[in-house]
Amino acid sequence: MTADFHRPTRFPPTMFEGFLGADDPAQVSRVAHDTAAAVLSRVRADPDPEIVARLVSYTDEHGIDAIAELWSRASPKSLPGALWRIYLLRTMIRQDAAGVSLAFQRGTEVSPTIDQVVAGAPTPAGPAEVRELADVILRGVFAGDFAAALERAAAFCRVASTGFASLADDADAADAAHPDRPGMLTRRALRLSSLGEELAACARLWRHESLD
Repeated sequence: MTADFHRPTRFPPTMFEGFLGADDPAQVSRVAHDTAAAVLSRVRADPDPEIVARLVSYTDEHGIDAIAELWSRASPKSLPGALWRIYLLRTMIRQDAAGVSLAFQRGTEVSPTIDQVVAGAPTPAGPAEVRELADVILRGVFAGDFAAALERAAAFCRVASTGFASLADDADAADAAHPDRPGMLTRRALRLSSLGEELAACARLWRHESLD
C-alpha cells in the first residue's frame, strides 16, 4: 500500500452501490491475492497492537481508494474480496454513522434473529457505538478469530439491512420533499444484505481452509 493518497475519499451513498453491484472480473489479479495474504499472515503472526491500529485506521489517512485499487475487483468469495468488504463496511459506517446506527437500531427491534448478539453491538447502539464496533470487527480480522470477525460483520449487515428495509416501509413515497427516500433506503437494504451474504460465505470458506 502506497502513501500517495493524502486525503480520505468521501463517497455519497450511491458510490457504495456501484462498488457492491459491479461484476467481478473472471480472473482475479494475482497481486490482490498476494498482497492480501501477505498483509494478513504477517500481522496475524505477530499482531503488534500499534501495527493493527494503523491497519484499522489506514483508510482514514489514505482513503478507501487505496484499498479499492488493490482488492475491490477480487472475487467476493476470496481473501482480498473479504478484506475489501470489511474495509468498505467500516467506511460506510464512518461516513454515515447516524443513518447506519438508526437502521441498525430499527433492525434489532424488528428482526427475530440473534444477529445483534452475534454482531456484538451494545444496546442501544448509537453512532459512536457502531463506529467503535466497526473498528473492533476490523481489529478481529488482524488479531483474533478471522472467521468470527467476518461472521460479526455479516450479522451487522443483516441487522442493518432489516432496519433499512423497515425504514423504507415507513417512508412516505408521496412526500414531495423526499420522493426518492423509500427507494434509497431499499437500495441500501439490498446492498447490505448482499454484503452480509458474501461475508458469511467467506467465513465458511475460511473455516474450511478454502479462502484464498
